Amino acid sequence: MAENGAMPTLPKKCGPYISCVTSRGMNLVIRGIVLFFIGVFLALVLNLLQIQRNVTLFPPDVITSIFSSAWWVPPCCGTASAVIGLLYPCMDRHLGEPHKFKREWSSVMRCVAVFVGINHASAKVDFANNIQLSLTLAALSIGLWWTFDRSRSGFGLGVGIAFLATLVSQFLVYNGVYQYTSPDFLYVRSWLPCIFFAGGITMGNIGRQLAMYECKVIAEKSHED
Repeated sequence: MAENGAMPTLPKKCGPYISCVTSRGMNLVIRGIVLFFIGVFLALVLNLLQIQRNVTLFPPDVITSIFSSAWWVPPCCGTASAVIGLLYPCMDRHLGEPHKFKREWSSVMRCVAVFVGINHASAKVDFANNIQLSLTLAALSIGLWWTFDRSRSGFGLGVGIAFLATLVSQFLVYNGVYQYTSPDFLYVRSWLPCIFFAGGITMGNIGRQLAMYECKVIAEKSHED
């Protein structure tokens, strides 16, 4: 009887989703914090690249950080990254479509590298016109989704994120918070939705991997006990 009572039980909802470490709420908080800081780091690096190439311009009085970034950009990007990273595995679960395509950290890191490369291309590579640049970045962004995601939920969320983020950017530029050089899509650059789409896919993959990684840790500890 004692032996049967001591038998460990695995979480019912495992797969790419975590059931509990101490509690479900604590898991969400931990993953959210990790995703927040990843988003802050990427925002500092990528925004520095855009500023150095004079793609985005901020008023001198709001350039306060050592990375020449407006103070509000990193926390906003970190918050968005946390929301996106938590939303992707949640959406997979509710749709009943566990994401199992290339579920390893090496794939996630390659996805991050490709996303940084796409952002770098938007600021560094010179094209004959903005249409060529936009089409090229659109193809690269869809290629990133096809290479590292391939899920319908991932594509749909990526498009939704790109639309919403572009709308917010238009609003901020319209109100003079910052500006783009040579805007060709109302107040922003036409390739901006491609960057937001690729960023959504990237943070979604990181969020999915964190959820699956925590689940694996639970399973291993349960077997050890």
